[in-house]
Amino acid sequence: MSLGERLLVGRLKQRDEAAFNEMVRLYGDKVFNLVYRMIGNRAEAEDVAQEVFVTVFKSIDTFRSEAKLSTWLLRIASNHCKNRIKYLARRTTSPGGLDGEPEEAMADRGRALVQGHIDRPDALLEAAELEELMQNAVAALDEEHRLLIVLRDVEELSYQEITDITGLAEGTVKSRLHRARMALKDLLARNTR
Repeated sequence: MSLGERLLVGRLKQRDEAAFNEMVRLYGDKVFNLVYRMIGNRAEAEDVAQEVFVTVFKSIDTFRSEAKLSTWLLRIASNHCKNRIKYLARRTTSPGGLDGEPEEAMADRGRALVQGHIDRPDALLEAAELEELMQNAVAALDEEHRLLIVLRDVEELSYQEITDITGLAEGTVKSRLHRARMALKDLLARNTR
C-alpha cells in the first residue's frame, strides 16, 4: 500500500469527511464500472455503488492494510453485486421497474457498454453488433464467471488482486477464469450461428 493510501485510510478511520470525498473521487469510477458490468442496470448500479461507499465508511476500522484500498473496495463491491443479483432474481416481476422498464429486464446483468472510437458507419454497425453479442454472452454467464471475466479481462486486474477480491487461491482463479472464458467462447459460438 502506498503512503498516500495509508494516509487516506488513517483519515477515513478518523471519520474525515474530506477523506471520504477523496476516496469516492479516486475510486468511484472503478467501483461503478465493476458494479454496472455485473448488474447491467444504471440505476441499480448507482444505488449499489453508493451502498459500497457507505459500507466502506462504516467498516473502515476493519481494514487491515494487507491489500491495497482499491482491492478491498472492489471486494466489497463484488459482494454487494452478488447480494443485489440474488435480490433481483427473487424479486417479483412487474411492469414499471426502474427507468420505466420491467423489473425482469433490470436483472439483465453484465450489459454495460465498452466503446472505442470507430470512424466508418459500416464498422460502427459491425462493432455495435459485436458489442451486443459480447454483452449478451457475458450476461448469460453465472455470476462467479462473470465477475472473473470483468475483473481480469475488462478491469485488467492482476491475479493477485483478483485473489484478494474473491478470496480464492490463485490457481483456483486461473482455472475458473479459463472455464469462464471457455463458457464465453461457447456462448458466442452458439449466438453467431
